[in-house]
Amino acid sequence: MRNPHDEALGSPTSSDRRGKRGTASAADEPVRKCILTGDRAPREALVRLALSPDGAVLPDVRAKAPGRGAWVGVTRAELETAIKKGKLKGALARAFKTGPIAIPDDLPERLADALERAALDRLGLESRSGTLLTGSEKIETAARSGQLHLLLHACDAGADGNRKLDQAWRVGRDAEGSDLRGLVLPVPRTILAVALGRQNVVHIGLTERNAAARVEEALHRWLHFLGPDPILSSCETASQGASASQHDAEAEISGPEPDADTTLRGI
Repeated sequence: MRNPHDEALGSPTSSDRRGKRGTASAADEPVRKCILTGDRAPREALVRLALSPDGAVLPDVRAKAPGRGAWVGVTRAELETAIKKGKLKGALARAFKTGPIAIPDDLPERLADALERAALDRLGLESRSGTLLTGSEKIETAARSGQLHLLLHACDAGADGNRKLDQAWRVGRDAEGSDLRGLVLPVPRTILAVALGRQNVVHIGLTERNAAARVEEALHRWLHFLGPDPILSSCETASQGASASQHDAEAEISGPEPDADTTLRGI
């Protein structure tokens, strides 16, 4: 269940994120089994599927829906293959032990959208709690002083701006010469701005360890499902390169805060 995104996320916080978010250790976390691969993992690393009253299979990424659930830990490409070959339907029938099951044709897309919403929702919550920075200058200062625990870039951020902040992060973590760098998210600045209720969100820095672990967890599930080569069609290619670098130098301006109850919802 590993892919390059897992490695990118793991470098800054995953080695010590368990056990630092409370008294529970990794051994105490509920473990679930992927119905397609048989792999076992903490439930936070898998995605739950639930049945609607009419027997339709729907994503339940927040694991809140009532009744029996089924867990998957595969990529989108693997899920699409399992649907095409009928393996998912058979696995769900064994898991739910119920009547007819209807798998929507767009289930992979629905699942990707739900995971994206959950990840962006988590970023929005951290923004409102004050554990998240935007603006290149603020992030660079925090990075060089060793206060940064996670660094994220919009997919249409300029390469020069990314390199500058990545280097500042390595300096602050005494990791010069390593491959430590911020994670490029598969969404552009416009999407991040809406999620955070701010303007021109090009880079994001998490300055609190537990907040970084919470964000990392949500991103891990989303990016793992997208696979090693996510489609970046939502990125504004016109803002790549020099023009994006120029925008990166500008500090993001705080804007109106979205309603937490109406922005990003689960199933």
